[in-house]
Amino acid sequence: MINKNDPEIKWYERKRTFLGLPWSFTKYALTAEKFIVDTGFFNLEEQEVRLYRILNLHLTKSLGQRILGLGTIHFDANDKDLACYDIKNIKNSDEVMKMLSQQVEKERVRNRVYARENMGETPGHDDFDEHDMGGADDDDDR
Repeated sequence: MINKNDPEIKWYERKRTFLGLPWSFTKYALTAEKFIVDTGFFNLEEQEVRLYRILNLHLTKSLGQRILGLGTIHFDANDKDLACYDIKNIKNSDEVMKMLSQQVEKERVRNRVYARENMGETPGHDDFDEHDMGGADDDDDR
């Protein structure tokens, strides 16, 4: 379970209630490599997604959320459990979105994951022909 004093945690927050108070049993954490969600009071559940698996991020703020300084970040991931998830009612959602986006990009580079791999394209299949690579028909060498 999430320990907010863990030095690996870059960001920690509780889901906020409709009044903007952190009185919920849902906790979010971001490390350098993964996003973690803890839920429950009696029955605890922890889910995580590796950051390089996150495909896109989307921030929304309803009128009520804007009044309370909250927002919801939605992400789609190439993950079985957290494929489509909302990080609901969090403070400083703009900064969190920026931090999450930067960490996702760092992890993609570190793990050598490219957009075409996430979109289901087959590796090695590109839209160019032999001439674009300077193949045997290249007249510059003559």
